[in-house]
Amino acid sequence: MKGKAVISLATGLEDAEKVTVAFLVAVGAAEQGRPTLLFLTKEAVRLATEGVAVGTACQGCPPLADLVSRFADAGGSYLVCPICFDAKQLARETVLKNATLGGTIPLWEWIGDEPATTFSY
Repeated sequence: MKGKAVISLATGLEDAEKVTVAFLVAVGAAEQGRPTLLFLTKEAVRLATEGVAVGTACQGCPPLADLVSRFADAGGSYLVCPICFDAKQLARETVLKNATLGGTIPLWEWIGDEPATTFSY
């Protein structure tokens, strides 16, 4: 089994290029068969709700909706900071199917005792 990958993202669509890079890294890991988790905090929590991760960040960049779809198809999952989510008064019923609200303890439980490759954006 390939090692786990955790991509921490705190930026939302205010920096769509950074979001795109984080998703490209996450999609690449998931499509290579790595168990992959996107840990979303701050403004990034909005990306785990239906219909938010849309648009194209730059000329030549893949559309965010395509990256979200590829991430789900490859088995990727999201862990969404519940404090950040609730602070933004987002509707829990809009959370993507492959997303779970959870903080640092669930993050460490998901990582477990094996090493994980991490990226932070």
